[in-house]
Amino acid sequence: MMHPTFPKALLCAFFMMSTTVWPQQAQTCQNLAAFQASGVEITKAAAIPAGTTEQIPWIGQSAPLPAYCRVEGVLHRRTGVGGEEFGITFALAMPEKWNGDFLMQGGGGGNGIVQAPLGLTASGDTPALMRGFAVLSNDTGHKSHTGPFDFGFMKDQQAYLDFAYLANAQAAVIAKQILASYYGKPAAFSYFTGCSTGGREGMVLSQRYPGLFNGIISGDPAMRTGLSNLAIGRWIPIAFNQIAPKDAQGKPLIGQAINDNDRKLIAQAILARCDARDGMADGLISDPLGCDFDPETLACHAGQNDSCLAPEKVAAIRKAMGGPRTETGTQVYPAFLYDTGITNTAGLRGLLAPGPGIFGPATSDLTMDVAKEALAGIQPLVDSTSTNLTTFSANGGKLIFFHGSSDPWFSPLDTFDYYKDMAAANGGLATVSQWSQFYFVPGMNHCGGGQSLDQFDLLGPLMNWVETGVAPAGVIATGKAFPGRSRPLCAYPKHAHYKGQGDPQDAQSFECR
Repeated sequence: MMHPTFPKALLCAFFMMSTTVWPQQAQTCQNLAAFQASGVEITKAAAIPAGTTEQIPWIGQSAPLPAYCRVEGVLHRRTGVGGEEFGITFALAMPEKWNGDFLMQGGGGGNGIVQAPLGLTASGDTPALMRGFAVLSNDTGHKSHTGPFDFGFMKDQQAYLDFAYLANAQAAVIAKQILASYYGKPAAFSYFTGCSTGGREGMVLSQRYPGLFNGIISGDPAMRTGLSNLAIGRWIPIAFNQIAPKDAQGKPLIGQAINDNDRKLIAQAILARCDARDGMADGLISDPLGCDFDPETLACHAGQNDSCLAPEKVAAIRKAMGGPRTETGTQVYPAFLYDTGITNTAGLRGLLAPGPGIFGPATSDLTMDVAKEALAGIQPLVDSTSTNLTTFSANGGKLIFFHGSSDPWFSPLDTFDYYKDMAAANGGLATVSQWSQFYFVPGMNHCGGGQSLDQFDLLGPLMNWVETGVAPAGVIATGKAFPGRSRPLCAYPKHAHYKGQGDPQDAQSFECR
């Protein structure tokens, strides 16, 4: 049976929470096994001792965690299309030493798993749970059967709606009820942090449920996946297919379109053009919007050699990086930035390391109908493009965006364009900067990695902004790629710039200009 329409259920839940007199004596963790609410099944309520660890996908074991109460359950369990069981499975971690606040963490890919409720996104070296937040995680209403990009659940309409926007809001409301029952009082403030799919989810929550969270961090958001997939899975491969040598069957050998020497030339030229503009040649482009690199400067003009690029390669690179356009010149997805990670061949490949597609075999097509495919790529229920945040901001909500400048999956300019459009729709940048900020992260791949300083704490500054009204100013970033180095991350329109004196490895020698 389908669960009830959410807005009504959400309003009812808010009404219940606002009129309930919470017990002065907090409940024991084990007693939460008897927690009851419409559509909710509690499957576990257990006290977890201090010193335990959690397995984190792609990272390994967490650091030892504080003592906490872990509650797991399923919301709206049902049988859907094909007899498959669906339901919003969640895990809520409530620390023994609670700071009084609630944090919900976003998912990734197609979701379908309940990740450890730790609150890792943009939290630097100290996850939210270790700071005292009660932390919630959920699978957005379905199970993944084949890996992180299993979207088979979309055959079921309710599962699709849950993933698109319903599940996180529903799970958050129930989690708030549970933690209020456990602690004997509701959370003082509520936060959401996520990257990629989680970044999209944060945007959705600010747009569709403007009163649910006080502060939101949205990183590298998968805000228009149909169109970003068109760019990286169709437009860019086709641009390189058109110049690649062909095999015996006439199919393009895309991996040979540009070679390692070409990538080396491009990487060196980008740094030579843009690296030192922030006052320090350090392998980081702090002002990506100010980088005006053009691969045309590498074009061979008299013969070809290893120090230049063949004109057809230059044309293909410019076309690929410029983003998909229709035959009439209409841009349907933004360009990508010329940044240090676009030539990466290890790990998550850069945009100029053509090969098998991210979500499957690379296309061998040589042409495409951009207008037709772009129309098919628009996903109104999932895309997070609404710019009217007047209620969210009027409620005192704070919204922080960050995006890696070398993200090869989602163009940082798509997120940045949204931020500019949202600012224009809500009183202009000067007004919006009082409650929202945007950060480029130089060199960072998708949600982390790359030749970057990808470890930074936006959660603490966000919390301070929400609870004391002091806006973040120069967040400090570090990373394994540059041991011993720190830099300030600066909110748009500023970027880090060397002061002209002081230790070039130390963030204190830089300022936001």
